[in-house]
Amino acid sequence: MNTSTFLSATALLDFNHPTIAQLLEDKGWASLSTYDRIGAVYNYVRDEIEFGYNRSDAIPASEVLKDGYGQCNTKAILLMALFRAVGVEARLHGFTIHKALQRGVVPEIIYPITPDNIVHSWVEISYRGRWLHLEGFILDSDYLKQLQRFIGGDSTGYCGYGVGTTNLANPNVDWKGSNTYIQNTAINQDYGVFVSPDEFYANYGQDLSWWKAWLYRTLFRHWMNRRVRRIRSGHKPSSLPTSSCSPSMSS
Repeated sequence: MNTSTFLSATALLDFNHPTIAQLLEDKGWASLSTYDRIGAVYNYVRDEIEFGYNRSDAIPASEVLKDGYGQCNTKAILLMALFRAVGVEARLHGFTIHKALQRGVVPEIIYPITPDNIVHSWVEISYRGRWLHLEGFILDSDYLKQLQRFIGGDSTGYCGYGVGTTNLANPNVDWKGSNTYIQNTAINQDYGVFVSPDEFYANYGQDLSWWKAWLYRTLFRHWMNRRVRRIRSGHKPSSLPTSSCSPSMSS
């Protein structure tokens, strides 16, 4: 496939939007080496865009930037847009994850009615002749550090509150020129790779009834975001889930 395909803008990857163009000018990422450019963009999306739930999975990168928060799918859209804007080839890999990963963020009273399988994605970039998996950008460092403090941060695996890892104490979330992961142990279905999130969401999306979709947009996500903010600010949850994620399909 032509390299330009992996660098082009789309409706969701709207890196020509004035707010994104201004961000790129302010940050000066394009002047960095490829390794440092990838790391700077990755760290910005991981930590400056806090973990949280937007109105939908398929929203433009400029809207994610405006919100200032996002989850796996929306932060992936912004990350892809920024990578393409600075000349890094990027594509989307789509999956589903088991809902156990969101236990704790999703209040127990509504957990039973949430879908068992949740649409998930990570970003892949072409670096030094191979495609790397980038998933560790989903949870901002402040949120993850609080979870480690509350849960204990030992070297065992954990599933819940947005985490799906085999090593909570030292999850592979930092850019070091290789794959990063933070939710991969919950993956239970692989949809493959897509040139753009537009292509992915044209074929796959969260299958919700109209009333569940409405409740999510107007009520549930705000409830979930409040719980995330409380954890980030240092309020320990009254209970911590102990459920297991499904076996990982990633390597």
